Amino acid sequence: MEKERDYPIFTKEMKATHTILIPTMLEIHFELMVHIFGIYGYKAEVLHSESKAVINEGLKNVHNDTCYPALLCIGQFMEALKSGRYDPDKVALMLPQTGGGCRASNYIYLLRKALKDTFPQVPVISLNFVGMEKDPENGWHISTSELVRILYGIGYADMLQMLYNQCRSYELMKGASEKMLRKWIERVKKILDSNDYVHTKKYYQMMLEDFAKIPRSGVSKIRVGIVGEIYVKYSPLGNNHLEDFLISEGCEPVVPSLMEFVLYYLYNKANEAKLYGKYTAATPVYRGFYKMFLAEQRKVVKLITDHGVFRPQHDFEHLLHSVEQYISLGVNMGEGWLIPAEMGALAESGTENIICTQPFGCLPNHIIAKGMSRAIKERYPDANIIAIDYDPGATRVNQENRIKLMLANARISGS
Repeated sequence: MEKERDYPIFTKEMKATHTILIPTMLEIHFELMVHIFGIYGYKAEVLHSESKAVINEGLKNVHNDTCYPALLCIGQFMEALKSGRYDPDKVALMLPQTGGGCRASNYIYLLRKALKDTFPQVPVISLNFVGMEKDPENGWHISTSELVRILYGIGYADMLQMLYNQCRSYELMKGASEKMLRKWIERVKKILDSNDYVHTKKYYQMMLEDFAKIPRSGVSKIRVGIVGEIYVKYSPLGNNHLEDFLISEGCEPVVPSLMEFVLYYLYNKANEAKLYGKYTAATPVYRGFYKMFLAEQRKVVKLITDHGVFRPQHDFEHLLHSVEQYISLGVNMGEGWLIPAEMGALAESGTENIICTQPFGCLPNHIIAKGMSRAIKERYPDANIIAIDYDPGATRVNQENRIKLMLANARISGS
């Protein structure tokens, strides 16, 4: 007998009445994603609160042995609901799930537990692409066209993130890069409103030309790659504004694209059929999307290379084939083999100083990232890799001092 559901779900009627709250992570990407949701009739908002109450609410509602991203996401939700800024009867909460074996797949259940006593009426939406949270009454659905638009939106956001980081570290007029970024975010929203969003080549070319006009210093700066667990790698809340700190230290942050993670996810889903015989009806869909967006990524890499001003993103297939010398492609729990792949690609392309961001106790990241650092250093002797733990007990001062020590070593070596 099927167990009776003891929590509310997002119904079709709520699409017209409820605001969907989303925890912060990638600022450019999530702003565009919220806009895409609006195109399909959903009202959504990204939470930006970074007050002490976020961590306090997280600690109250999540066991501290659970990973830091869960604590921050659930803390942001609970702080928002208790703040009075929202009507609990008119909001829903959205969390992503990859469906893998790491603790991230349990965030939904932890959030529902936190809501049960204080906000039992608030529904939780699982953003996933593996068929989790199936319910015939569920009013949240992502159509194929919406998914494709989101994936193209990720491509546009990745390009803007790359150009922004490569400009703002060198800009001669403070704020010029931010101004250009805001101009293009608004322009991309209009592009996504139309069916012209698939014609990326002309828009990428225009982005390259516009950002290249920003006056920049020719002074060489230390480039620092940021890899690790997806939330603390990207989220300013999760990594204590790591990119801003690196810029304040006179460095250029180098952040891998989100499309790399998307391709990693799609490749693994298709590859599981080959490794373990796990063929399903979804296998050819994963393969189709993988080929489609691998071709899109390669188009971007070629455009940037031909333009000649900015450094392109990594070709995903190069990542994939180069990492096989270190680790099996079957090691795909969490960020799995993607972490050593990104570290190796960064070192190979001249970004030898690398910070691996890790939630304390995140086993895939601690085992694979720390375990593979030696192999990366053996191949690239000048690689300067440091692992930084992020959790409620780790102080920002301690984290930044360790990074400063790494940067001091980088300056001594001249890399």
